Amino acid sequence: MTEPLIELKGVSKSFGSNQVLDNVDLTINRGEALGIIGPSGTGKSTILRVIAGLLTPDAGEVFVQGVRRDGLIEDGSDPVGIGMVFQQAALFDSLTVDENVGFLLYQNSRLPRSRIRDLVKEKLEMVGLPGISNLYPAELSGGMRKRVSFARAIMSNPDSPQDSPEVLLYDEPTAGLDPIASTVIEDLIRYLQSTRGVCSTYAIVTHQESTIRRTTDKLVFLYQGKVQWQGTVNEINSTDHPLIRQFMSGSVQGPIQVVG
Repeated sequence: MTEPLIELKGVSKSFGSNQVLDNVDLTINRGEALGIIGPSGTGKSTILRVIAGLLTPDAGEVFVQGVRRDGLIEDGSDPVGIGMVFQQAALFDSLTVDENVGFLLYQNSRLPRSRIRDLVKEKLEMVGLPGISNLYPAELSGGMRKRVSFARAIMSNPDSPQDSPEVLLYDEPTAGLDPIASTVIEDLIRYLQSTRGVCSTYAIVTHQESTIRRTTDKLVFLYQGKVQWQGTVNEINSTDHPLIRQFMSGSVQGPIQVVG
């Protein structure tokens, strides 16, 4: 049996008295498109940050390609690179698109600036945004800012291929977008997965049904800090699990407690 690319074993995480993750087991296999779904406030974004090495679990273990991670990502290096696309794009408003996308290379590599600019242009063309290198985030639409953040997440250093992202983590990539802009982002996520030399493996947190159906192959459902259900995206149509039925229908009646 093939070893998982990412594996969480018994992971728990609390913030003060609020236990967000409670003994969670989760695996991501190479080439997989995993959707992490569930009501708001149930630990979905937290689990992405644990996978990315931005948060350490209070208990449990994180393995990347079979190697146990100790501490945060900055405390060591994973066997494979992991990139993250944040919900609000998280671009630096005072920097141009070129400076945002190439930020890590400008800061940490020895590549000449002309080479970094060429790499930035290549990645911007890949996400369908040619010719915008000199613009600032404030000059872009919400959907364009999302795509710029995708370009930044897939940026790699040709002098250090071992640091190139092999896994992408998407946190609500279509949140706040209209249906057409959402479709563009959903298509882009699948396009990047199928493009040679770009991340073929990803996990995505989303609430939107179109994004769930169009970008995921396998799903895990988080509620009250635990994985309550997992299956294929097609199985959400046939499962009689009450949490899935309530979540997908948007009903206020059911086992999911409506806050407020």
